Amino acid sequence: MPLPPLSLYVHFPWCVRKCPYCDFNSHTLHGELPQDLYIDALIRDLALQTQLVQGRELQSIFLGGGTPSLFAPAALARLFEAVRTQCQLAADIEITLEANPGTIERGRFADYRAAGVTRVSLGAQSFDDKQLQRLGRIHAAIDTRRAVEELYAADLANFNLDLMYGLPEQTRAEAVADIEAALALQPAHVSHYQLTMEPGTVFAAKPPPGLPDDESGADMQLACQERLAQAGFVQYEVSAYARDHQRCRHNLNYWEFGDYLGVGAGAHGKSSQFAPEANPPAALLIERSVRMREPRRYLAELANPPARLELRPVPAADVPFEYMLNALRLNEGFERGQYEARTGLAFDALAARIDQACRRGLMQHDGRRLRASARGLSFLNDLQSMFLP
Repeated sequence: MPLPPLSLYVHFPWCVRKCPYCDFNSHTLHGELPQDLYIDALIRDLALQTQLVQGRELQSIFLGGGTPSLFAPAALARLFEAVRTQCQLAADIEITLEANPGTIERGRFADYRAAGVTRVSLGAQSFDDKQLQRLGRIHAAIDTRRAVEELYAADLANFNLDLMYGLPEQTRAEAVADIEAALALQPAHVSHYQLTMEPGTVFAAKPPPGLPDDESGADMQLACQERLAQAGFVQYEVSAYARDHQRCRHNLNYWEFGDYLGVGAGAHGKSSQFAPEANPPAALLIERSVRMREPRRYLAELANPPARLELRPVPAADVPFEYMLNALRLNEGFERGQYEARTGLAFDALAARIDQACRRGLMQHDGRRLRASARGLSFLNDLQSMFLP
């Protein structure tokens, strides 16, 4: 039984300004960006973690944030050189850079491409300037269009556009207009998700006026899905749409319960190894890591040896829920053999819960693959909770 595929996530925690809807580990930049210090810390962090995965090949790298595009191409090139020194890389490795259209200098994408980036995810969010202001974004729609021009000039046609719907006072026609504007730029991939009031955010404490109700939001989603399908985009996950062969391999590895190293402030990781015989009933030992969230504390920890990596074993009773939390987001679902290979657990132990989900119309089983039904995707939290220990 092979171990799961392996990816690397690198977190960059700073933004020019934190958006009021954002619940990610991001911090407004005050003063000068500590680029060299942070890259040094990332390299030391990676060195701590590569001992967990000796001999395994990285299939993807994702630079997320925050705003990774605040960092100069030369800084990322230094990071990639360290990754190549410490890790084995797949010949066709996918390296994604998240970028804010408001932080890109003209010509910079060509330098990111030269540094090693193969894919870019642009945080467009909307093509309506009034909505962008309501969302607290630092860019305008013209900035996204200029950034896309730069991407094509840099031979980075494999790019994603992040779009939101269910925005304040947004109509169905306006939501579809955002899709039309995105399609005109010919992206390879579109991430399309509803604005939600996440706990701990500014919007959660003070929601913006004019938010669409649930029925209007569902209507927007359906209309946008239909337009994306007409344009040849296949929905393969709850909020992800791609043209042929251009799915995000990094995110697919999350959803298929693969392994990933997580370096950077607040980054999470997951690693698997064959469990010792004295550790039944799982054939795999699955462990998780979490790095310190606050950037200054993260930098201080990595600057003062011996820095440590604390691993938390995932109890076998929790693994089915963690697997379903990811796999049931995929339109194609999963196969029995994949579940057993990625969890190290016997599939038959889930039979009663899967039968119950199927009887309730929340799951489908075609004899080979199991997936959430259309009803199950509409009540995904309820379906996933059926696999809690």
